[in-house]
Amino acid sequence: MSNNTMATNVASADKKGKIGVRQITVTAMLSAVAFVLMYLEMPALLMPSFIKFDFSDLPALMGAFALGPVYGILIELVKNALHLVVSQSMFIGELSNFILGATFTFTAGLIYKMNKSKRGAIVGGIVGALVMGIVSVPANYFVVYPVYVQACFSGEEQRCIDMYSAFSSGVLHLGEMKSLLQCLLVFNLPFTVLKGLISVLITMFVYKPLSPLLHGKR
Repeated sequence: MSNNTMATNVASADKKGKIGVRQITVTAMLSAVAFVLMYLEMPALLMPSFIKFDFSDLPALMGAFALGPVYGILIELVKNALHLVVSQSMFIGELSNFILGATFTFTAGLIYKMNKSKRGAIVGGIVGALVMGIVSVPANYFVVYPVYVQACFSGEEQRCIDMYSAFSSGVLHLGEMKSLLQCLLVFNLPFTVLKGLISVLITMFVYKPLSPLLHGKR
């Protein structure tokens, strides 16, 4: 093996090592930021009190754009694992947050990976938010809410429906909710889509200034 070939191989290995370190570092940094943002939650307007709004999907979305869609899922997993240690939601909140956040960031990151442009990021983010909203209905109906209703309402689903009805009839004048599925379609689906779109909007403003840091250029 010539000296030039050996030097090329060493340089290539060194480059791969640096890329690996950067990916690990950026993933850890964004996961930590996402974990902190989970605490900066606020009551969601026109929603039952147990539903909160936060910006913790924002770092995962940026990670999916900068590193790839799989890293968006990884950041969602790490932030929820960290939050589980101090959470009082009995794993229910973290489960819901992970399912929806992973769906959102993976979809957006995958589309952006196929078209790395501002247009690709916008389209990816919008599609990701829509897919997250759609997935939220079966995910909540079949997985999250059965556990939540059993744990917090002693299995009485109607008590949960009544909390939605308080808003639908008293504030929105839509009448009472007849079923949990109706609650999820009327309230959770549009709320989830809107939450995703807000993350996309913020990302469009902050991603470019932070891009050199995320890509290891500074």
